[in-house]
Amino acid sequence: MYAYTAAKEQADYKTGQREIAYWRKHPNLHGWMERLAESKNVEYSTFNGVELELTWADLDELERAITHNQLPPTQGFFFGNESDDFYKKQDLEFVKKARAELFMGLKVFYNSSW
Repeated sequence: MYAYTAAKEQADYKTGQREIAYWRKHPNLHGWMERLAESKNVEYSTFNGVELELTWADLDELERAITHNQLPPTQGFFFGNESDDFYKKQDLEFVKKARAELFMGLKVFYNSSW
């Protein structure tokens, strides 16, 4: 699981990506992102390898979910155990970094590969 930035004006975002966060087995964050993708009507068969753009509003909601311990319980073969407490500080740092990237005019994306 990772988050990255890319310039808004690039035709091919993949050439200018820069990773800003990485998580290993953070199932509840992945579940939160999947619910976000569903709310945005992102089409996918399995929520894996799906590029999900995050906005200011998304980051506000994510920060609320993290600080209020409201990431949704998510289970799956590759996910491992809940790790919200382990990643809480890193999650909040990601939100801070992502906001700075948006402020600088970049786009922020979440993606996963398992």
